[in-house]
Amino acid sequence: MEATIACCSSARALLPAAGISTHQHSTSVVAPSFSSKGLKSSSLFGESLRQVPRSSLKFSTTKQSSHVTKCEIGDSLEEFLAKATPDKGLIRLLLSMGEALRTISFKALSYSHVCKYACSEEVPELQDMGGPVEGGFSVAFDPLDGSSIVDTNFTVGTIFGVWPGDKLTGVTGRDQVAAAMGIYGPRTTYVLAIKGFPGTHEFLLLDEGKWQHVKETTEIGEGKMFSPGNLRATFDNPDYDKLISYYVKEKYTLRYTGGMVPDVNQIIVKEKGVFTNVISPTTKAKLRLLFEVAPLGLLIENAGGYSSDGQQSVLDKVVVNLDDRTQASEARTAKWRGSVGGIVEAPIDKVWSMVSQTKRLAEWMPMVERCTDLAGEEGVPGYVRLVSGFMFPQDDGDRSWIKEKLVSMDSSQHSYAYKLEASNVGLDGSVNSLKLVDYGDESTLVDWSFEVNPVESAREDSTVDYLGFLYKSCINRIEAALEAASKKVVFKSTTNLCSSKPIVTVNGKFPGPALYAREDYTVIVKVTNHVNHSVTIHW
Repeated sequence: MEATIACCSSARALLPAAGISTHQHSTSVVAPSFSSKGLKSSSLFGESLRQVPRSSLKFSTTKQSSHVTKCEIGDSLEEFLAKATPDKGLIRLLLSMGEALRTISFKALSYSHVCKYACSEEVPELQDMGGPVEGGFSVAFDPLDGSSIVDTNFTVGTIFGVWPGDKLTGVTGRDQVAAAMGIYGPRTTYVLAIKGFPGTHEFLLLDEGKWQHVKETTEIGEGKMFSPGNLRATFDNPDYDKLISYYVKEKYTLRYTGGMVPDVNQIIVKEKGVFTNVISPTTKAKLRLLFEVAPLGLLIENAGGYSSDGQQSVLDKVVVNLDDRTQASEARTAKWRGSVGGIVEAPIDKVWSMVSQTKRLAEWMPMVERCTDLAGEEGVPGYVRLVSGFMFPQDDGDRSWIKEKLVSMDSSQHSYAYKLEASNVGLDGSVNSLKLVDYGDESTLVDWSFEVNPVESAREDSTVDYLGFLYKSCINRIEAALEAASKKVVFKSTTNLCSSKPIVTVNGKFPGPALYAREDYTVIVKVTNHVNHSVTIHW
Protein backbone atom coordinates (compact mmCIF):
# COMPACT_ATOMS: atom_id res chain seq x y z
CA MET A 1 0.00 0.00 0.00
CA GLU A 2 1.15 3.51 -0.70
CA ALA A 3 0.56 6.33 1.76
CA THR A 4 -3.16 5.68 1.80
CA ILE A 5 -3.64 3.61 4.93
CA ALA A 6 -5.27 5.67 7.67
CA CYS A 7 -7.02 5.23 10.98
CA CYS A 8 -10.54 6.55 11.37
CA SER A 9 -11.02 9.87 13.11
CA SER A 10 -13.28 10.57 16.03
CA ALA A 11 -16.16 13.00 15.73
CA ARG A 12 -16.86 15.87 18.12
CA ALA A 13 -16.46 14.75 21.72
CA LEU A 14 -19.08 15.11 24.45
CA LEU A 15 -16.70 15.52 27.38
CA PRO A 16 -15.05 18.78 28.50
CA ALA A 17 -11.43 19.53 27.71
CA ALA A 18 -9.00 20.07 30.57
CA GLY A 19 -9.05 23.66 31.72
CA ILE A 20 -12.18 24.44 29.68
CA SER A 21 -14.85 23.16 32.02
CA THR A 22 -14.82 21.92 35.60
CA HIS A 23 -18.31 20.46 35.43
CA GLN A 24 -18.45 16.93 36.87
CA HIS A 25 -20.26 14.64 34.43
CA SER A 26 -22.32 11.87 35.93
CA THR A 27 -20.42 8.64 36.40
CA SER A 28 -23.43 6.85 34.95
CA VAL A 29 -21.82 7.48 31.57
CA VAL A 30 -19.03 5.10 32.57
CA ALA A 31 -19.65 1.43 31.88
CA PRO A 32 -20.27 -0.88 34.83
CA SER A 33 -17.18 -1.97 36.73
CA PHE A 34 -16.62 -5.23 38.56
CA SER A 35 -15.67 -6.21 42.06
CA SER A 36 -12.34 -7.86 42.75
CA LYS A 37 -14.23 -10.66 44.49
CA GLY A 38 -14.14 -13.76 42.34
CA LEU A 39 -11.93 -12.03 39.79
CA LYS A 40 -9.73 -15.04 39.13
CA SER A 41 -12.66 -17.36 38.41
CA SER A 42 -14.72 -15.07 36.20
CA SER A 43 -15.10 -16.18 32.59
CA LEU A 44 -15.36 -12.55 31.50
CA PHE A 45 -11.66 -11.91 31.70
CA GLY A 46 -10.03 -14.58 29.55
CA GLU A 47 -7.79 -17.55 30.23
CA SER A 48 -4.96 -15.64 31.91
CA LEU A 49 -7.27 -14.52 34.72
CA ARG A 50 -8.62 -17.99 35.40
CA GLN A 51 -5.17 -19.16 36.37
CA VAL A 52 -2.60 -18.23 38.98
CA PRO A 53 -1.41 -14.67 38.19
CA ARG A 54 1.54 -14.70 35.83
CA SER A 55 4.74 -12.89 36.69
CA SER A 56 7.87 -12.13 34.75
CA LEU A 57 11.12 -10.28 35.22
CA LYS A 58 11.35 -7.07 33.24
CA PHE A 59 14.42 -4.92 32.66
CA SER A 60 13.79 -1.21 32.32
CA THR A 61 16.34 1.47 31.51
CA THR A 62 15.63 5.12 32.26
CA LYS A 63 17.75 8.22 32.49
CA GLN A 64 17.55 8.06 36.26
CA SER A 65 18.52 4.44 36.82
CA SER A 66 18.43 0.86 35.61
CA HIS A 67 16.48 -1.63 37.63
CA VAL A 68 14.90 -5.07 37.47
CA THR A 69 11.21 -5.18 38.32
CA LYS A 70 8.69 -7.92 38.85
CA CYS A 71 5.42 -7.13 37.12
CA GLU A 72 2.48 -9.21 38.32
CA ILE A 73 -1.06 -9.67 37.12
CA GLY A 74 -3.27 -8.57 40.01
CA ASP A 75 -1.18 -5.56 41.01
CA SER A 76 -2.98 -2.32 41.68
CA LEU A 77 -2.18 0.61 39.40
CA GLU A 78 -0.10 2.17 42.17
CA GLU A 79 1.91 -1.04 42.67
CA PHE A 80 2.48 -1.45 38.94
CA LEU A 81 3.69 2.12 38.41
CA ALA A 82 6.08 1.88 41.35
CA LYS A 83 7.74 -1.06 39.58
CA ALA A 84 7.53 0.33 36.05
CA THR A 85 9.21 3.72 36.52
CA PRO A 86 11.28 5.52 39.17
CA ASP A 87 9.90 8.91 38.02
CA LYS A 88 7.58 9.96 40.86
CA GLY A 89 6.22 12.87 38.85
CA LEU A 90 5.23 10.58 35.98
CA ILE A 91 3.62 8.20 38.47
CA ARG A 92 1.49 11.04 39.89
CA LEU A 93 0.46 12.13 36.40
CA LEU A 94 -0.53 8.62 35.28
CA LEU A 95 -2.53 8.14 38.48
CA SER A 96 -4.27 11.45 37.78
CA MET A 97 -5.05 10.29 34.24
CA GLY A 98 -6.65 7.20 35.75
CA GLU A 99 -8.70 9.43 38.03
CA ALA A 100 -9.75 11.52 35.02
CA LEU A 101 -11.01 8.37 33.31
CA ARG A 102 -12.80 7.16 36.43
CA THR A 103 -14.60 10.43 37.16
CA ILE A 104 -14.97 11.75 33.59
CA SER A 105 -13.33 15.00 34.71
CA PHE A 106 -10.11 16.01 33.02
CA LYS A 107 -9.57 18.75 35.58
CA ALA A 108 -8.01 15.88 37.52
CA LEU A 109 -4.85 16.36 35.45
CA SER A 110 -4.09 19.50 37.46
CA TYR A 111 -4.18 17.49 40.69
CA SER A 112 -0.91 15.79 39.75
CA HIS A 113 0.92 19.16 40.09
CA VAL A 114 3.35 18.00 37.36
CA CYS A 115 1.20 18.68 34.28
CA LYS A 116 2.40 21.92 32.67
CA TYR A 117 0.10 21.99 29.64
CA ALA A 118 -2.94 20.02 28.54
CA CYS A 119 -4.40 20.21 25.07
CA SER A 120 -7.65 18.68 23.81
CA GLU A 121 -8.66 17.63 20.32
CA GLU A 122 -11.84 19.66 20.82
CA VAL A 123 -9.93 22.86 21.59
CA PRO A 124 -6.41 22.48 20.15
CA GLU A 125 -4.90 25.21 22.31
CA LEU A 126 -2.45 24.86 25.20
CA GLN A 127 -4.12 25.13 28.62
CA ASP A 128 -1.77 25.91 31.52
CA MET A 129 -2.36 23.34 34.26
CA GLY A 130 0.09 24.91 36.72
CA GLY A 131 2.85 22.30 36.67
CA PRO A 132 6.58 23.00 36.25
CA VAL A 133 8.46 23.01 32.95
CA GLU A 134 11.53 21.29 34.39
CA GLY A 135 10.49 17.82 35.50
CA GLY A 136 6.94 18.39 34.30
CA PHE A 137 4.88 16.99 31.45
CA SER A 138 2.42 18.06 28.77
CA VAL A 139 -0.62 15.97 27.88
CA ALA A 140 -2.55 15.83 24.60
CA PHE A 141 -5.84 13.94 24.61
CA ASP A 142 -8.98 13.10 22.71
CA PRO A 143 -11.74 13.18 25.38
CA LEU A 144 -14.19 10.91 23.58
CA ASP A 145 -13.20 8.90 20.55
CA GLY A 146 -16.31 7.42 18.96
CA SER A 147 -18.88 10.05 19.93
CA SER A 148 -20.82 9.26 16.74
CA ILE A 149 -21.62 5.78 18.10
CA VAL A 150 -22.15 6.63 21.77
CA ASP A 151 -25.94 6.93 21.36
CA THR A 152 -26.08 3.29 20.20
CA ASN A 153 -24.32 2.21 23.41
CA PHE A 154 -21.24 0.97 21.54
CA THR A 155 -17.87 1.00 23.27
CA VAL A 156 -16.11 4.38 23.13
CA GLY A 157 -12.91 5.69 24.67
CA THR A 158 -10.39 8.38 25.58
CA ILE A 159 -6.82 8.73 24.27
CA PHE A 160 -3.85 10.30 26.12
CA GLY A 161 -0.31 11.10 24.98
CA VAL A 162 2.30 12.36 27.48
CA TRP A 163 5.39 14.35 26.45
CA PRO A 164 8.14 15.65 28.76
CA GLY A 165 8.41 19.38 29.47
CA ASP A 166 6.26 22.05 27.84
CA LYS A 167 6.50 21.12 24.14
CA LEU A 168 3.69 19.61 22.09
CA THR A 169 4.97 20.83 18.71
CA GLY A 170 8.30 20.04 17.10
CA VAL A 171 8.08 16.62 18.74
CA THR A 172 7.45 13.08 17.49
CA GLY A 173 5.55 10.14 18.89
CA ARG A 174 8.84 8.59 19.97
CA ASP A 175 9.37 11.51 22.32
CA GLN A 176 6.38 10.41 24.40
CA VAL A 177 7.14 9.11 27.88
CA ALA A 178 3.75 7.38 28.11
CA ALA A 179 0.49 6.85 26.25
CA ALA A 180 -2.86 5.54 27.41
CA MET A 181 -6.46 5.01 26.46
CA GLY A 182 -9.59 4.54 28.51
CA ILE A 183 -12.25 2.16 27.22
CA TYR A 184 -15.88 2.60 28.30
CA GLY A 185 -17.74 -0.59 27.43
CA PRO A 186 -19.05 -3.67 29.26
CA ARG A 187 -15.89 -3.16 31.32
CA THR A 188 -14.10 0.10 32.06
CA THR A 189 -10.39 -0.32 31.44
CA TYR A 190 -7.24 1.79 31.43
CA VAL A 191 -4.64 0.65 28.86
CA LEU A 192 -1.16 2.02 29.46
CA ALA A 193 2.27 1.99 27.78
CA ILE A 194 5.39 3.53 29.34
CA LYS A 195 8.47 4.31 27.26
CA GLY A 196 11.34 2.02 28.19
CA PHE A 197 9.13 -0.48 30.02
CA PRO A 198 8.14 -3.61 28.06
CA GLY A 199 4.57 -4.30 27.04
CA THR A 200 1.21 -2.58 26.99
CA HIS A 201 -0.78 -3.12 30.17
CA GLU A 202 -4.51 -3.27 30.86
CA PHE A 203 -6.11 -2.24 34.17
CA LEU A 204 -9.70 -3.00 35.17
CA LEU A 205 -11.85 -0.56 37.17
CA LEU A 206 -13.23 -2.39 40.20
CA ASP A 207 -16.41 -1.52 42.11
CA GLU A 208 -14.41 0.05 44.92
CA GLY A 209 -12.91 2.54 42.44
CA LYS A 210 -9.47 0.92 42.21
CA TRP A 211 -7.60 -0.06 39.05
CA GLN A 212 -6.28 -3.65 38.93
CA HIS A 213 -3.67 -4.99 36.49
CA VAL A 214 -5.35 -7.76 34.47
CA LYS A 215 -3.35 -8.17 31.25
CA GLU A 216 0.10 -7.64 29.74
CA THR A 217 0.60 -7.70 25.95
CA THR A 218 4.13 -8.01 24.56
CA GLU A 219 3.50 -9.64 21.18
CA ILE A 220 0.87 -9.23 18.48
CA GLY A 221 0.55 -12.19 16.12
CA GLU A 222 -0.79 -12.42 12.60
CA GLY A 223 -4.39 -13.35 13.23
CA LYS A 224 -6.93 -13.20 10.41
CA MET A 225 -9.02 -10.41 11.92
CA PHE A 226 -9.47 -7.01 10.30
CA SER A 227 -11.17 -3.70 11.03
CA PRO A 228 -11.48 -1.70 7.79
CA GLY A 229 -12.48 1.91 8.29
CA ASN A 230 -13.76 4.30 5.60
CA LEU A 231 -14.89 1.65 3.13
CA ARG A 232 -16.27 4.43 0.93
CA ALA A 233 -12.68 4.99 -0.19
CA THR A 234 -12.75 1.68 -2.08
CA PHE A 235 -14.81 3.40 -4.81
CA ASP A 236 -11.97 5.69 -5.89
CA ASN A 237 -8.91 4.06 -4.32
CA PRO A 238 -8.08 0.88 -6.30
CA ASP A 239 -5.35 -0.18 -3.86
CA TYR A 240 -7.74 -0.13 -0.93
CA ASP A 241 -10.30 -2.04 -2.94
CA LYS A 242 -7.67 -4.72 -3.63
CA LEU A 243 -6.74 -4.86 0.05
CA ILE A 244 -10.33 -5.40 1.19
CA SER A 245 -10.81 -8.02 -1.54
CA TYR A 246 -7.70 -9.79 -0.28
CA TYR A 247 -9.03 -9.89 3.29
CA VAL A 248 -12.33 -11.34 2.08
CA LYS A 249 -10.65 -13.87 -0.21
CA GLU A 250 -8.33 -15.03 2.58
CA LYS A 251 -11.34 -15.41 4.90
CA TYR A 252 -10.34 -12.79 7.45
CA THR A 253 -12.90 -12.26 10.22
CA LEU A 254 -14.51 -8.80 10.16
CA ARG A 255 -14.40 -7.03 13.55
CA TYR A 256 -15.20 -3.34 13.10
CA THR A 257 -17.11 -1.12 15.55
CA GLY A 258 -16.77 2.33 13.98
CA GLY A 259 -14.60 3.58 16.86
CA MET A 260 -10.82 3.75 16.65
CA VAL A 261 -10.22 3.10 20.36
CA PRO A 262 -12.21 -0.17 20.58
CA ASP A 263 -10.83 -1.41 17.26
CA VAL A 264 -7.21 -0.77 18.26
CA ASN A 265 -7.89 -2.09 21.76
CA GLN A 266 -9.12 -5.43 20.41
CA ILE A 267 -5.78 -5.90 18.61
CA ILE A 268 -3.98 -5.45 21.93
CA VAL A 269 -6.39 -7.61 23.94
CA LYS A 270 -6.68 -10.43 21.40
CA GLU A 271 -2.99 -10.07 20.44
CA LYS A 272 -3.75 -10.27 16.72
CA GLY A 273 -5.39 -8.40 13.88
CA VAL A 274 -5.11 -5.36 11.65
CA PHE A 275 -6.83 -1.96 11.66
CA THR A 276 -6.92 0.27 8.58
CA ASN A 277 -8.66 3.44 7.54
CA VAL A 278 -7.75 4.57 4.06
CA ILE A 279 -8.15 7.91 2.33
CA SER A 280 -8.97 8.57 -1.30
CA PRO A 281 -9.34 11.59 -3.61
CA THR A 282 -12.84 12.22 -2.24
CA THR A 283 -12.21 11.29 1.42
CA LYS A 284 -9.57 13.51 2.98
CA ALA A 285 -7.49 12.90 6.09
CA LYS A 286 -9.20 13.65 9.40
CA LEU A 287 -7.05 11.83 11.93
CA ARG A 288 -5.08 14.08 14.29
CA LEU A 289 -1.45 13.16 14.76
CA LEU A 290 -1.01 14.63 18.25
CA PHE A 291 -4.26 13.52 19.86
CA GLU A 292 -4.83 10.09 18.30
CA VAL A 293 -2.18 8.70 15.98
CA ALA A 294 0.97 9.15 18.07
CA PRO A 295 -0.48 7.86 21.39
CA LEU A 296 -2.10 4.81 19.78
CA GLY A 297 1.11 4.18 17.84
CA LEU A 298 3.07 3.90 21.10
CA LEU A 299 0.44 1.59 22.61
CA ILE A 300 0.57 -0.71 19.57
CA GLU A 301 4.36 -0.77 19.17
CA ASN A 302 4.96 -1.30 22.90
CA ALA A 303 2.61 -4.29 22.61
CA GLY A 304 4.80 -5.79 19.88
CA GLY A 305 2.80 -4.57 16.89
CA TYR A 306 3.57 -2.15 14.09
CA SER A 307 2.21 1.23 13.05
CA SER A 308 2.68 2.97 9.72
CA ASP A 309 1.52 5.88 7.61
CA GLY A 310 2.43 3.90 4.51
CA GLN A 311 5.96 5.29 4.49
CA GLN A 312 7.24 5.13 8.06
CA SER A 313 6.24 4.40 11.63
CA VAL A 314 3.69 6.94 12.85
CA LEU A 315 5.99 7.51 15.83
CA ASP A 316 8.53 9.15 13.51
CA LYS A 317 6.15 11.82 12.18
CA VAL A 318 6.89 15.33 13.48
CA VAL A 319 4.05 17.35 15.00
CA VAL A 320 4.35 20.79 13.40
CA ASN A 321 1.00 22.25 14.51
CA LEU A 322 -1.29 21.15 17.32
CA ASP A 323 -4.09 20.40 14.88
CA ASP A 324 -1.97 18.53 12.30
CA ARG A 325 -3.91 15.89 10.40
CA THR A 326 -2.30 12.80 9.00
CA GLN A 327 -3.48 11.10 5.87
CA ALA A 328 -2.28 7.72 7.02
CA SER A 329 -1.97 5.55 10.08
CA GLU A 330 -2.09 1.83 10.50
CA ALA A 331 -1.95 -0.50 13.47
CA ARG A 332 -1.19 -4.01 12.41
CA THR A 333 0.88 -7.09 12.94
CA ALA A 334 4.53 -6.94 12.10
CA LYS A 335 5.53 -9.83 9.89
CA TRP A 336 6.44 -10.05 6.23
CA ARG A 337 6.77 -13.64 5.07
CA GLY A 338 8.20 -15.52 2.12
CA SER A 339 9.72 -18.84 1.09
CA VAL A 340 11.84 -20.30 -1.69
CA GLY A 341 12.87 -23.82 -2.63
CA GLY A 342 15.11 -25.75 -4.98
CA ILE A 343 16.38 -29.22 -5.87
CA VAL A 344 20.01 -30.14 -5.20
CA GLU A 345 21.39 -33.17 -7.03
CA ALA A 346 23.03 -34.71 -3.98
CA PRO A 347 21.98 -37.07 -1.15
CA ILE A 348 20.21 -35.44 1.79
CA ASP A 349 22.90 -36.38 4.35
CA LYS A 350 25.59 -34.82 2.18
CA VAL A 351 23.57 -31.62 1.78
CA TRP A 352 22.83 -31.50 5.53
CA SER A 353 26.53 -31.83 6.32
CA MET A 354 27.13 -28.74 4.19
CA VAL A 355 24.28 -26.44 5.30
CA SER A 356 24.23 -27.25 9.02
CA GLN A 357 27.83 -26.25 9.79
CA THR A 358 28.74 -22.63 10.42
CA LYS A 359 32.32 -23.14 9.22
CA ARG A 360 30.98 -24.14 5.78
CA LEU A 361 28.55 -21.24 5.41
CA ALA A 362 30.84 -19.25 3.10
CA GLU A 363 31.08 -22.23 0.73
CA TRP A 364 27.44 -22.02 -0.35
CA MET A 365 26.63 -18.40 0.50
CA PRO A 366 28.79 -16.60 -2.08
CA MET A 367 28.43 -13.18 -0.43
CA VAL A 368 29.47 -14.34 3.05
CA GLU A 369 33.08 -13.65 3.99
CA ARG A 370 33.41 -14.67 7.61
CA CYS A 371 31.54 -16.55 10.34
CA THR A 372 32.48 -16.28 14.01
CA ASP A 373 31.18 -18.24 16.99
CA LEU A 374 30.04 -15.85 19.74
CA ALA A 375 28.29 -17.96 22.36
CA GLY A 376 27.03 -21.46 23.07
CA GLU A 377 27.69 -24.73 21.30
CA GLU A 378 27.01 -25.10 17.59
CA GLY A 379 23.97 -27.26 16.91
CA VAL A 380 22.45 -26.55 20.33
CA PRO A 381 19.62 -23.96 20.62
CA GLY A 382 21.01 -20.75 22.06
CA TYR A 383 24.17 -20.89 19.96
CA VAL A 384 25.06 -17.41 18.62
CA ARG A 385 27.18 -16.58 15.57
CA LEU A 386 28.29 -13.44 13.72
CA VAL A 387 28.11 -13.49 9.91
CA SER A 388 29.69 -10.73 7.81
CA GLY A 389 30.11 -10.06 4.11
CA PHE A 390 28.20 -8.44 1.27
CA MET A 391 24.79 -10.07 1.78
CA PHE A 392 22.98 -6.72 1.87
CA PRO A 393 24.29 -3.62 0.04
CA GLN A 394 25.34 -0.75 2.33
CA ASP A 395 25.23 2.91 1.32
CA ASP A 396 28.89 3.38 2.21
CA GLY A 397 29.95 0.20 0.43
CA ASP A 398 30.97 -1.35 3.73
CA ARG A 399 30.31 -4.95 4.72
CA SER A 400 27.02 -5.98 6.23
CA TRP A 401 26.89 -8.04 9.41
CA ILE A 402 24.26 -10.00 11.28
CA LYS A 403 24.26 -11.58 14.71
CA GLU A 404 21.91 -14.55 14.83
CA LYS A 405 20.86 -17.11 17.43
CA LEU A 406 19.96 -20.74 16.78
CA VAL A 407 16.31 -21.19 17.78
CA SER A 408 15.97 -24.87 16.93
CA MET A 409 17.82 -27.69 15.16
CA ASP A 410 16.62 -31.23 14.46
CA SER A 411 19.20 -33.35 12.66
CA SER A 412 16.77 -36.26 12.29
CA GLN A 413 14.36 -33.97 10.41
CA HIS A 414 17.19 -32.06 8.70
CA SER A 415 15.84 -28.68 9.80
CA TYR A 416 16.88 -25.61 11.77
CA ALA A 417 15.83 -22.02 12.46
CA TYR A 418 17.89 -18.93 13.27
CA LYS A 419 16.64 -15.61 14.66
CA LEU A 420 18.47 -12.41 13.71
CA GLU A 421 19.21 -10.60 16.98
CA ALA A 422 21.15 -7.57 15.74
CA SER A 423 22.54 -6.24 12.46
CA ASN A 424 23.36 -3.20 10.36
CA VAL A 425 20.84 -4.22 7.68
CA GLY A 426 17.54 -3.40 9.43
CA LEU A 427 16.21 -6.95 9.72
CA ASP A 428 16.44 -7.40 13.48
CA GLY A 429 13.95 -9.95 14.80
CA SER A 430 13.58 -11.84 11.52
CA VAL A 431 13.53 -15.65 11.58
CA ASN A 432 14.97 -17.91 8.86
CA SER A 433 14.03 -21.58 8.73
CA LEU A 434 15.64 -24.22 6.52
CA LYS A 435 14.38 -27.77 5.96
CA LEU A 436 15.65 -30.57 3.74
CA VAL A 437 13.43 -33.27 2.21
CA ASP A 438 14.68 -36.46 0.54
CA TYR A 439 13.54 -36.10 -3.07
CA GLY A 440 14.69 -39.55 -4.25
CA ASP A 441 17.34 -40.52 -6.81
CA GLU A 442 20.01 -39.02 -4.56
CA SER A 443 18.48 -35.56 -4.77
CA THR A 444 17.31 -33.19 -2.03
CA LEU A 445 14.59 -30.55 -1.82
CA VAL A 446 15.78 -27.46 0.07
CA ASP A 447 12.92 -25.39 1.51
CA TRP A 448 13.86 -22.01 2.99
CA SER A 449 11.20 -19.84 4.64
CA PHE A 450 11.55 -16.51 6.42
CA GLU A 451 9.54 -13.94 8.35
CA VAL A 452 10.68 -10.35 8.73
CA ASN A 453 9.56 -7.41 10.85
CA PRO A 454 8.45 -4.58 8.54
CA VAL A 455 11.33 -2.35 7.50
CA GLU A 456 10.78 1.40 7.60
CA SER A 457 11.12 3.17 4.23
CA ALA A 458 10.87 -0.19 2.43
CA ARG A 459 8.07 -1.95 0.60
CA GLU A 460 6.95 -5.41 1.65
CA ASP A 461 6.95 -6.86 -1.87
CA SER A 462 10.42 -5.56 -2.76
CA THR A 463 11.90 -6.74 0.55
CA VAL A 464 10.39 -10.23 0.26
CA ASP A 465 11.47 -10.46 -3.40
CA TYR A 466 15.06 -9.50 -2.58
CA LEU A 467 15.32 -11.97 0.28
CA GLY A 468 13.79 -14.67 -1.92
CA PHE A 469 16.36 -13.94 -4.63
CA LEU A 470 19.21 -13.97 -2.10
CA TYR A 471 18.20 -17.28 -0.52
CA LYS A 472 17.42 -18.87 -3.89
CA SER A 473 20.93 -18.01 -5.11
CA CYS A 474 22.32 -19.69 -2.00
CA ILE A 475 20.31 -22.85 -2.68
CA ASN A 476 21.59 -22.87 -6.25
CA ARG A 477 25.16 -22.71 -4.94
CA ILE A 478 24.90 -25.79 -2.71
CA GLU A 479 25.46 -28.32 -5.49
CA ALA A 480 28.48 -26.44 -6.84
CA ALA A 481 29.85 -26.10 -3.31
CA LEU A 482 29.58 -29.85 -2.79
CA GLU A 483 31.46 -30.43 -6.03
CA ALA A 484 34.11 -27.87 -5.12
CA ALA A 485 34.61 -29.57 -1.78
CA SER A 486 35.78 -32.78 -3.44
CA LYS A 487 37.61 -32.17 -6.74
CA LYS A 488 38.80 -35.45 -8.25
CA VAL A 489 41.46 -35.69 -10.92
CA VAL A 490 40.87 -38.82 -13.02
CA PHE A 491 41.51 -40.23 -16.50
CA LYS A 492 38.46 -40.20 -18.74
CA SER A 493 38.17 -41.67 -22.21
CA THR A 494 37.19 -39.16 -24.88
CA THR A 495 36.50 -39.61 -28.59
CA ASN A 496 37.54 -37.12 -31.24
CA LEU A 497 37.51 -37.79 -35.02
CA CYS A 498 36.78 -41.49 -34.48
CA SER A 499 39.80 -41.84 -32.23
CA SER A 500 39.54 -42.52 -28.48
CA LYS A 501 42.16 -41.59 -25.93
CA PRO A 502 42.27 -40.99 -22.17
CA ILE A 503 42.62 -37.41 -20.92
CA VAL A 504 43.03 -35.94 -17.46
CA THR A 505 39.74 -34.48 -16.17
CA VAL A 506 38.55 -32.86 -12.98
CA ASN A 507 35.23 -34.29 -11.79
CA GLY A 508 34.80 -35.68 -15.31
CA LYS A 509 35.18 -32.26 -16.95
CA PHE A 510 37.83 -30.70 -19.14
CA PRO A 511 38.58 -27.92 -18.56
CA GLY A 512 37.78 -28.31 -14.87
CA PRO A 513 34.60 -26.93 -13.24
CA ALA A 514 34.35 -23.14 -12.99
CA LEU A 515 35.45 -21.61 -9.70
CA TYR A 516 33.91 -18.34 -8.51
CA ALA A 517 35.58 -15.93 -6.09
CA ARG A 518 35.55 -12.24 -5.23
CA GLU A 519 38.67 -10.17 -5.90
CA ASP A 520 41.24 -10.41 -3.08
CA TYR A 521 39.58 -13.54 -1.68
CA THR A 522 41.76 -16.37 -0.42
CA VAL A 523 40.50 -19.54 -2.11
CA ILE A 524 41.42 -23.06 -0.97
CA VAL A 525 40.53 -25.91 -3.35
CA LYS A 526 41.05 -29.47 -2.17
CA VAL A 527 42.03 -31.70 -5.09
CA THR A 528 42.38 -35.49 -4.89
CA ASN A 529 44.59 -37.13 -7.55
CA HIS A 530 43.12 -40.46 -8.65
CA VAL A 531 45.58 -40.80 -11.52
CA ASN A 532 48.25 -43.41 -10.69
CA HIS A 533 51.10 -40.98 -11.30
CA SER A 534 51.88 -37.33 -10.65
CA VAL A 535 50.39 -34.87 -13.13
CA THR A 536 50.44 -31.16 -13.88
CA ILE A 537 47.21 -29.75 -15.24
CA HIS A 538 45.91 -26.46 -16.57
CA TRP A 539 42.52 -25.60 -15.05
